[in-house]
Amino acid sequence: MNTKLAVAFLLAVSLFISVPLFAHHGSAAYDMTKTIMLKATVTGWLWANPHCVLQFDVKDDKGNVEHWGSEVSNPADMVRRGWNSQSFKAGDEVTLTVNQAKSGAHVARIEQAILANGQTLSYSLRPQ
Repeated sequence: MNTKLAVAFLLAVSLFISVPLFAHHGSAAYDMTKTIMLKATVTGWLWANPHCVLQFDVKDDKGNVEHWGSEVSNPADMVRRGWNSQSFKAGDEVTLTVNQAKSGAHVARIEQAILANGQTLSYSLRPQ
């Protein structure tokens, strides 16, 4: 991904998901008491500091496409958890377990991702 494209992508992500996602390092914006499972199609995976960003589409009950975004930790931390820059690519079908924003916005904290090949990637903000 070239620099101009990365900058444009970051700007689009920040405008798309706005303030709730960037309640920096906290989980106050998310309903941590409830997890939901989403069948999703990856639309973007940004592997960059200070945080990696996963964008994905989910179909609602009526078949309408909802655009979602989620932020995880930095690349070094994600490598320790088994994730990498090639974990996702646009078009991948994944099953995500997430904590949605309390506001109901399509912004979430990922707890787990199950890839199409059955591989499970875990990422939880809960103490381990």
